[in-house]
Amino acid sequence: MLLIHYPVSFLRQLPPLRQRRGITIDPIYKLRYKYPMKRIIFMGTPQIAVPSLQLLIDSGFEIPLAISQPDRPKGRGGKVQPTPVKEAALAAGIEVYQPEKVKNNPEVLEKLKSLNADFFAVVAYGKILPKEILEVPHFAPINVHFSLLPLYRGAAPVNWAIMNGDERTGVSTMKMDIGMDTGDIMLTEETPIDRKTDAELAAELAVTGAKLLIKTINEYDSITPTPQDHDSATVAPMMRKEDGEIDWNSSAISIERLIRAFSVWPTAHTYLDGKLFKIYSADIDPKGAAAGVVYNVTKSSFSVGTGSGGLIIKEIQPEGKRRMAVADFLAGYKLNGGERFGR
Repeated sequence: MLLIHYPVSFLRQLPPLRQRRGITIDPIYKLRYKYPMKRIIFMGTPQIAVPSLQLLIDSGFEIPLAISQPDRPKGRGGKVQPTPVKEAALAAGIEVYQPEKVKNNPEVLEKLKSLNADFFAVVAYGKILPKEILEVPHFAPINVHFSLLPLYRGAAPVNWAIMNGDERTGVSTMKMDIGMDTGDIMLTEETPIDRKTDAELAAELAVTGAKLLIKTINEYDSITPTPQDHDSATVAPMMRKEDGEIDWNSSAISIERLIRAFSVWPTAHTYLDGKLFKIYSADIDPKGAAAGVVYNVTKSSFSVGTGSGGLIIKEIQPEGKRRMAVADFLAGYKLNGGERFGR
C-alpha cells in the first residue's frame, strides 16, 4: 500500500465526518490511520541542514530525536557555540543527541533502535554512518546531498561546482549505503549557478533540498532507486586554507570563480607589502595588466592584472579591518597604481 503523508495544515481544512452517536470523528485521525504519519530521526549539523529539519517539523512528521555533531569553539573568542541544527531542534522541543562518534558505539546504536524510526533523514551531518546504523530504520536512511550525483561526492560540493565553472548543479536524495555518497539515487533537481557565491547557492539549495527530502519520503514506495555511475564520479574534498590564496598568474575568470566559491571560508586572499587582504567580490576586466599589478586606480575603484585579463575589485578586507566596499577602502588607503599583489 502506498503511504501518503498529508500535511496537518491540509487535513485540518477538511470538513468533519458525519457524527455517530453524538461524537464527531476528526478527519485528521481517520486519515492518519489510513496513511500513518512517519517517524523520522534527523541527522545534521550546519545551517544548510536547518531548512530540511524545519520543513519536516512544519509538515507534521514525528521527530523524536535530532542528532548533531558536538558543539565546537567558534570565532575569535573561541567560545563554544551550539550547531545550527541543535538550535533549531531545541526551539521546536526536539531532543538533541551529540555523540562524539557513531562508529563502534553501542550506546548510539541502542538509542536509535529504541526509537523505532521509519526513516533517517541525513543532511550534512558530517560523519559516515556504519552499516549497523544504516540498517536501523524501517524503510531507509535518506541523505540529501547538494550536487547532482555522482558528481562532487564529499564535504564541499557547492564550493567546487562554482570553482570548476559548472553552469548547473543541484540536489540529490539517495538511499544511503556504507560508502561516501555512493548510495542509489532517489530524486534530483537541478538549478543554474549563474554568478552566485557559495553562501547564496548553498541557501538556495538548502530550500530545494528540504522540499526534495519531503517528496522522497512521501513518495518512497513509488520511487525506483537508480544506481550511481561510479566511473563518472568526482570528488569535492573539504577546502584547505591555502585553496583560498590567489595566484595572480591564473586567468581573471578562474580567480573570479575562486572569490565566489570560497567567500565563506577560506575566503579568497592575497598579500600586499606583507599584509593580508581578503577579497569578497570582483568583476572581470577583459583588458587587464601584468599579473598582480594594480591599475586603473580612481577614487572609488581599482583593478588588478591577472594571467589573462584583469579584476575590478568590489569588496575587500584589509588585515585587522572590517570587510568594506572598495570606495571606503580607498578613502583611507592610498594606491597609486603599479603596486603588486602576491607574495
